[in-house]
Amino acid sequence: MAEILVIHAESVAPWYNLAVEEYLLDSVTEYQFILYLWQNRNTVVIGKHQNPWKECRTRLLEAEGGCLSRRISGGGAVYHDLGNLNFTFVMSRNAYNLEKQLDIILKAVRNLGIPSGKNSRNDLTVNGGKFSGNAFCFRRKSVYHHGTILVSCDLEKMAKYLEPSPENIRSKGIESVRSQVANLSEYYPGLTVNRMKQELIREFTKAYTEAGSDAAPLMRSSGSLDQAVIRQLECKYASWEWRYGEAPKFDLEISTHFSWGEIGIGLKLEKGIIREATVYADAIDAAFIGTLAEALKGTAFQGPKMAECIRHLNPDHTDQTGRSMQDDIANWLLMKDF
Repeated sequence: MAEILVIHAESVAPWYNLAVEEYLLDSVTEYQFILYLWQNRNTVVIGKHQNPWKECRTRLLEAEGGCLSRRISGGGAVYHDLGNLNFTFVMSRNAYNLEKQLDIILKAVRNLGIPSGKNSRNDLTVNGGKFSGNAFCFRRKSVYHHGTILVSCDLEKMAKYLEPSPENIRSKGIESVRSQVANLSEYYPGLTVNRMKQELIREFTKAYTEAGSDAAPLMRSSGSLDQAVIRQLECKYASWEWRYGEAPKFDLEISTHFSWGEIGIGLKLEKGIIREATVYADAIDAAFIGTLAEALKGTAFQGPKMAECIRHLNPDHTDQTGRSMQDDIANWLLMKDF
């Protein structure tokens, strides 16, 4: 029998909330469908493989009482405040269905009379403005899909703290980056986060309730979970090593932008051989990005050699349109003058 579980966060502390999220990912059973709803106060959250200094004005954020966090999923940097609602779907890998999960959010928003849709990267939009982005983390037997819903977020603070990379500035312009986001309250004046929660819970319950069943979801608070385990995870999320990590001095750094995201590679060389590599990226596929650095170690510092080792990674990784991410990176390296 399926169990539909809705968990409400009792805290607006980001490191704790991210710890709860990972706890749920590691403890969800085969027959559970979990919706975790949470908020953070004045926080920038970066993806697993992102460089914090290039994605966020870290000094300004912390000087103004903000908090930098790093999640275990891929994707880009996002700003959270109390006008933003975070959702996390947690379930077994066998039950994972991205289209179904996105449809829950779209239906919840349309219940408010707001026409919404999605783009090729599965960002959810209204009138061309992005109100929800998504990221994912896969374990061997479980998965979570999480994202943001901009209800009445402070977009000025978002623009102030999120530092666009030079590549984004050149390719899009700062103003176009800002114009890509939109609050739902612009289209439903007076919309509250609590009202948005109610609509999400309603659609989530409909989607996972067995046909003919009137079962209500089980409602829990984050405080009802195993706090000892969560506090251990929170220590990881709070640590400087996890959030920032040591910034090595590379012999060479290269970066570029693809349709599926931006990528940067830092290399330490010894006698023409790559001895250390670090890969920063905002790609959704965090697992793939994690394999790139290891693949490059020990490779000759030559474009064709580096391209070959990337191209032969197994399995092949594609973006959400079916485009080969490995081919994109390999072809880029082939064009480099080294």
